[in-house]
Amino acid sequence: MTRKRYDELSPSGRRRTVTLALLRAAVSAALLVVVYYLAPLDGQLDVGTGVGLVLGLVVLAVVIIWQVRAILASDVPRLRAIQSVAIAVPTFVVLFAATYAVMSSNDPDGFSEVLGRTDALYFTVTVFATVGFGDIAPRSDVARIATMIQMVLGLVVVGLIAKIVLGAVQVAVQRRERDGPQAAETRDRAGGA
Repeated sequence: MTRKRYDELSPSGRRRTVTLALLRAAVSAALLVVVYYLAPLDGQLDVGTGVGLVLGLVVLAVVIIWQVRAILASDVPRLRAIQSVAIAVPTFVVLFAATYAVMSSNDPDGFSEVLGRTDALYFTVTVFATVGFGDIAPRSDVARIATMIQMVLGLVVVGLIAKIVLGAVQVAVQRRERDGPQAAETRDRAGGA
């Protein structure tokens, strides 16, 4: 079975393709938040917490690499890029929110208030978005260091995701325009989509 390229689809086929891609992106983000709320975050604040954060960031890097490969092979690279961002950004936010929740449960004075899961998620999003309302603030050295790391990595992640994902989209679009419909059919038969 050969799939039609996006530009060969009917208007209803295009809407369906876009709707499914956006739905997958929304479901992925929602699942990450559900996992965050269900995860056991009542452990001790120790080296394992830092190792967990680092391992989570490594997993995030692997996911981004996997997503870039999927964008490059996709017949709808722009939609695939939206899905990639919808996975990468919430993963980054949830990793730091989980870290802040564990930190706060272990050191109630580490932040200006004790952070529940929603508070930690809210704080992480305000730091990531560089809004910083000031209603929650890190007080301990460890909390301040973790927040500074999130600030720096947040800037790097946004820049890298933008550069890598948009670059992959550009390469995939140029490849599609250069290769034409015959290459898409060959890729479909080979299993790459």
